[in-house]
Amino acid sequence: MDTDLTFSSRRSPVLCLHGCVASSQSLPTGIGLDVLKRGGNAADAAVAIAAALAVTEPCSTGLGGDAFCLFYDGKTGEIRGINGSGRSPRAQTLDFMEGCGYTAEAPPLPFDVLNITVPGAAACWCDTLQLFGSHKLSLQEVLSGAVELAEVGFPVSEVTAHQWTNCVAALKNAGKELGGDLLMDNKPPKHGQVFRNPALARTLKKLGEEGKPAFYQGRVAQAIVDVIKQHGGVMTLEDLSSHDSEVITPISTDYKGVRLWEPPPNSQGLAALLLLNILENFSLKALGHNSSDYIHVLVEAVRLAQTDALCYLGDPDHVTLPVDTLLEKTYSHQQAQHISMDRAMEGVKPGLMTGSDTVYFCVIDSQGNACSFVNSNYMGFGSGLVPKDCGFSLQNRGANFSLRHNHVNCVAGGKRPYHTIIPALLTDSAAKSQKPRLLAALGVMGAFMQPQGHVQVLLNMLEFGMNPQQALDAPRVYVHYDNKTDEWCVNLEEGVDQEVAEELRRRGHKVNWPVTGHKRSQFGRGQIITVGDWWNPSGSLTDHSASVLWAGSDSRADGCAQGY
Repeated sequence: MDTDLTFSSRRSPVLCLHGCVASSQSLPTGIGLDVLKRGGNAADAAVAIAAALAVTEPCSTGLGGDAFCLFYDGKTGEIRGINGSGRSPRAQTLDFMEGCGYTAEAPPLPFDVLNITVPGAAACWCDTLQLFGSHKLSLQEVLSGAVELAEVGFPVSEVTAHQWTNCVAALKNAGKELGGDLLMDNKPPKHGQVFRNPALARTLKKLGEEGKPAFYQGRVAQAIVDVIKQHGGVMTLEDLSSHDSEVITPISTDYKGVRLWEPPPNSQGLAALLLLNILENFSLKALGHNSSDYIHVLVEAVRLAQTDALCYLGDPDHVTLPVDTLLEKTYSHQQAQHISMDRAMEGVKPGLMTGSDTVYFCVIDSQGNACSFVNSNYMGFGSGLVPKDCGFSLQNRGANFSLRHNHVNCVAGGKRPYHTIIPALLTDSAAKSQKPRLLAALGVMGAFMQPQGHVQVLLNMLEFGMNPQQALDAPRVYVHYDNKTDEWCVNLEEGVDQEVAEELRRRGHKVNWPVTGHKRSQFGRGQIITVGDWWNPSGSLTDHSASVLWAGSDSRADGCAQGY
């Protein structure tokens, strides 16, 4: 039963002075902290955590998926990032898809082999170390903790065990079987069982020794192509060997003295910024946290922002995107005028929305560097296809492509799809001539919940004075569009008052309340590390103890924050 998972533990924020790590699994958090203590920086620790999570939470993340990172340089204040998302096979054009009998109204099923895009995570890990790492530790040393976990084994944590079972069941319901590398006696492991993945250990070792060529060429690349071709896909060795990450300049917007930084398209970071810009037009603090007025405004703003994102967001290498125009404050002011406090809007429709499993984690080191990182297979184990003796499954990120002619996100050969995963950073709103001061690394994973989660936890701190742990623990709202019923649905987590749910229904919203137990996974799982207590109502953005790191880790996951 979903109600079997209760959330009764009370957590305090983690406080430390030198370095801090937060992730959705305790063992990877410890591995990241160990890298910091061995002289590595925030980027080194982030890659170590990414690899360890690929071992301990393969139903969310892995080498067969994609990754994005944002990095704040503590010396210069420069913020850069890496887009580690892969492209569709070159042969996978719209003509090819239509020749297979697929249309915009009848696309491939989510776990279909044709939804596999080139996995970008391995390249992103290597490039993160090359561009942002300390260069005091080799890739081999950074991956050593994950290799040991895979070889020796690890006890499977509670939420992960539940997700593992559900994801295997979803694949079986779709007529697919998960590869044996990720099962125990052909079954998903149970909570507390020790799971080993020697095939993944070998893959990680090889990656550590040889870098990107170990994944995108040779045995692993051949195994990827083989399993895809066996199931009717068209990915080639050239599709893999030609893959590379993209160094990105993040996009941002300011809100009441702070600036939120997100990855640019093809990532949906734009949606979080559009949402924040619309909400800036309302006196949210006066409305009251999670009141019916507050949630009503939030829901309506999400609908507007998400609709714009799905209309305008795609691969900038293939289409011109009006990002600057959309982020103008005059535009968000116009959008806010559509919101009535008395009644839900009519006629706001986005494109197709689906679910996701992802991991988000963040690190701040003693030099003031911050790395905000997200890694994902997309839907659980992704496609569920496991290359022979490699220990990981291949993502199904291509399920986000449209098959509609002339759509900005229409499938094409060598194109990156609309991407849901977004890491974020927060700084003060410094003038362009000044170094922005780091305030936080933060993120909330979970498909189209991610921009909604970013904004909710940020507002919890900025508007309502919550510390990072309180901001993550507070009940959340998730707005999604149900294509089956042609309706927007407002999901309210346990902890939101029944009177609020009833009032939202009166205003015309379709409300699902209360969402409890394991079903709370739809609200995402977040991590936050702040520099100082700038969110404290008694302090200010310019007067705080900048040497203290505060961290929170989502109680909806199995992880924790640790510092030293």
